[in-house]
Amino acid sequence: MRSIIFRSQLKAGLFVNGFNNFTSCSNNYKLRRNHTNAPSPLSILSEDEQFFKETVRKFSQDQIAPLIKKMDKEHKIDDELVKKLFENGFMGIEVDAEYGGSGSSFMSSTLTVEEIAKVDPSVSVLVDLQNTLGNNVMSKTGNKEQKEKYLPRLAQDTVSSFCLSEPSSGSDAFALKTTAKKDGDHYYINGTKMWISNSDIAGIFYVFANTDPLKGHKGVTCFIVEREQEGFSVAKKEDKLGMRASGTCVLHFDNVKVHKDNIVGKIGEGYKIAITFLNEGRIGIGAQMVGIAQGCLDHTIPYTLERKQFGSSIFDFQSMQHQIARAVTEVETARLLVYNTARLVDAGLPFIKEAAMAKYYASEVAGKVTSVCIDWMGGLGFTTDYPQEKFYRDCKVGPIYEGTTNMQLSTIAKFIKKEYEQ
Repeated sequence: MRSIIFRSQLKAGLFVNGFNNFTSCSNNYKLRRNHTNAPSPLSILSEDEQFFKETVRKFSQDQIAPLIKKMDKEHKIDDELVKKLFENGFMGIEVDAEYGGSGSSFMSSTLTVEEIAKVDPSVSVLVDLQNTLGNNVMSKTGNKEQKEKYLPRLAQDTVSSFCLSEPSSGSDAFALKTTAKKDGDHYYINGTKMWISNSDIAGIFYVFANTDPLKGHKGVTCFIVEREQEGFSVAKKEDKLGMRASGTCVLHFDNVKVHKDNIVGKIGEGYKIAITFLNEGRIGIGAQMVGIAQGCLDHTIPYTLERKQFGSSIFDFQSMQHQIARAVTEVETARLLVYNTARLVDAGLPFIKEAAMAKYYASEVAGKVTSVCIDWMGGLGFTTDYPQEKFYRDCKVGPIYEGTTNMQLSTIAKFIKKEYEQ
């Protein structure tokens, strides 16, 4: 396995030296060099982050782009592409090098998801969930033995899946019907999960089941289940509007026997684990939505410069310029929200409100921008010969999964209320 090798593994924080180079580019602006200790702008990446971003961008164009239509049609991510994602270190970004990962930051994961989403959002789902949920649950919650057993696999060759949602539990994610009954050193899991991403190709599953239904959400516990275990089956794959290559399946558990050593954290801590990592996961969804919006713009704006009507490019009409300027501004605003929240995570600072804001706003922007991009393309945008319609379909899930827009707004409102009540 070949992980990303950074140009400067020992450097920490953002680099600002590049700013000094800007003075030679224009005589109209002068930088205030007497503030060299000031925080760097959010959009200025460290040397390692920039290298990661460029590496992912090239990989996406060379390895993912040629497969987009095939994977969307077949409703499956290409097997060889999955292997290449592991080989290039994109599936173990934050996993420590001792376990075979790249040992990088949450911000690097965010940048990776954004760059891949610019090309194929379905592949970004795979990479996002592997890093922000699957790997981080094990890295931050697993015990020493579990890390030694599973992290090398998660970083090098095995996809994971986060199994929380059920047919009767959506936004109320902890109204779980799946149970885990204790018998000696083992638990027997019974129930059904639904809307489980990556489950078509995953080998390791984090299954949330209630060990004591009388305790409600305080009985929810996280178990590690492997694909080949007796009684576990991956059933129907959903036929979706968008993100078609990303497998979303129904899972059945029929007396699946799990040893107590495969409990992640402690009995009854499943609620805490799920909430913690779903909050981080929402930042990944925000990055995904920013990537979708940017990717759609990148395919559309050049067309507006080339397309002639009444002797001028359609870009040169003031009404078009205003629409395009507004869309680009909104995408940049969403990006800054996402980047700021990722920085908060890496700094170990509170980020729940900001994560909700980033996911909510980026999802709204992606829907709006992809829609107007189709408008700007005219009839061409309404055909499958151009990528705008796929970006439009793919972003529709943004306001739905990993917490609906209404749930994000409720979370934001709770924090606002607390801030003003103090």
